[in-house]
Amino acid sequence: MELESPKAVSEALSSVHYLPDERIAQVVFLAAKLDKPVLVEGPAGVGKTELAKALAKATGRDLIRLQCYEGLDEAKALYEWNYKKQLLRIQADVDHDWDDIEQDIFAEDFLLERPLLQAIRSTNPVVLLIDEVDRVEVETEALLLEILSEFQVSIPELGTIEATTQPMVVLTSNNTRELSEALKRRCLFLHIDYPDPSREQKILAARVPGLSEHLAAQVAKVARSIRSLDVKKAPSVSETIDWARTLIALSVEEVDEEVLGDTLHVLLKYQTDIEKVAKELLSESQA
Repeated sequence: MELESPKAVSEALSSVHYLPDERIAQVVFLAAKLDKPVLVEGPAGVGKTELAKALAKATGRDLIRLQCYEGLDEAKALYEWNYKKQLLRIQADVDHDWDDIEQDIFAEDFLLERPLLQAIRSTNPVVLLIDEVDRVEVETEALLLEILSEFQVSIPELGTIEATTQPMVVLTSNNTRELSEALKRRCLFLHIDYPDPSREQKILAARVPGLSEHLAAQVAKVARSIRSLDVKKAPSVSETIDWARTLIALSVEEVDEEVLGDTLHVLLKYQTDIEKVAKELLSESQA
């Protein structure tokens, strides 16, 4: 599917049940038009990762995901050599000249591709998702720069490998640390925040079959109220979806104080938050 305009992007993503706002649709369109990666920042659970997944579905591309974490290195992100296989070949060729052996063991047959190299070498168009890039160290972040600017990978033993097809790249960040200026320069920036109640209601309707309009409105309203409070972890969109599904599973048609008190643990993950929200919302309803 061609992403020929922001409207086309919106329609394509909506067709796979991801409801973008105008800003999201515009940035994705520009990323496709300019062949630029997109750096998506925002609170956890607002749909950053889902955007990449939806983009892959909507465009018919394969999704390749690199999940970032502290300690991630080149061997896990880019490539490494199959040392066991190399050792077996060395043992089998002990009578050969070392230069010939070395040339042999640093060949394609011994290369183990990791997500970044897989995306570059894929013969089919892909969406490359670099998830939670803010979790890696600055040194590891530097590995991404060549890929994000030139869409190529340099392997000393094999030379420079250029992308077979142009990958669409989405990087996500929860903004737990400041990313380097060099990385930011290579990307279009997109901030996704919690949706307003009307948009969240539409998201709930799209993602939760059987949810009534009235109940969707109540779920969105409660979520908005909780996010306005000083809690350790505000409910994400994925958690409001889980709550809506919970209400349907319990055959709830109206959210009242009893229902809210019995199901807050689906929305909130800290007991102190549950107690605070129960107290605050109860006092509001009695006022």
